[in-house]
Amino acid sequence: MLFEGYARPYARPIEWPRLETQPIDWEDLLYTVGQPLVALYYKLTLNPDIVFHTPLPAGPKIIAANHPSTTDPLIMTTLCDEPVRILITESVFTIPVVGRLLRRTGQIPVVRENGRAAFDEALRRLKDGQTVGIFPEGSLSPREGGLHDPRTGAVRLALLTGAPIIPVGIHLQRENIHTYDTRMHPDDELIRWYWRGPYAMTVGQPLRLEGDIEDRDGVHAVAERIMQSIRQLAGQSERRMCEKTRLLPAISPSRRTTTP
Repeated sequence: MLFEGYARPYARPIEWPRLETQPIDWEDLLYTVGQPLVALYYKLTLNPDIVFHTPLPAGPKIIAANHPSTTDPLIMTTLCDEPVRILITESVFTIPVVGRLLRRTGQIPVVRENGRAAFDEALRRLKDGQTVGIFPEGSLSPREGGLHDPRTGAVRLALLTGAPIIPVGIHLQRENIHTYDTRMHPDDELIRWYWRGPYAMTVGQPLRLEGDIEDRDGVHAVAERIMQSIRQLAGQSERRMCEKTRLLPAISPSRRTTTP
């Protein structure tokens, strides 16, 4: 044959590059959508007053604050550009809309009599490079003012991960707190929601800890020092709020409760 010995021409089909589909991180997506709404609520209704002693460090960190109201976990998310996973008592997750938002944005429920599960989840988040928020008092602050004695979760998380603790002191007008009963169990806390009024936060210097997590006395002593720092920062927030109140023009008492 004329073409004997010649290979048949072969056209290789074009191989288009395969695009790997990336799974959607719904927690971060919903957080990214919801956090600006929380920040807008904070700006429009709570007259924010935030002072940072120093910029927040990059990377995983533990934000530790006092806890005068149930609103605090939402407002804590405004302190960072990145998502904050906050340990929140389980009863808050029963609030319509708010509870669903918290759950779907990766917040960590603290189930009564099973605090270890929340601790382990916070530890996992920190090791994954995320930021965690925690209230060392373990419950809402006393209604009449002041702080409860601290628990040691924040210190133990810091010692296990090397993440710095960022102390935060919060002050608000207690007379503007509204109480709601959504308890699933008699031992659950009442919801204290802060709808309107000045809300001040002072963010302190990062605290980097070293020590033996098995030294219970040492861990408790560090927890007390951190709570003292939070108490001092809350005092700074209170003083700024009082100074702003004194500078207000004479207005009716009803207006004064919702104006910084």
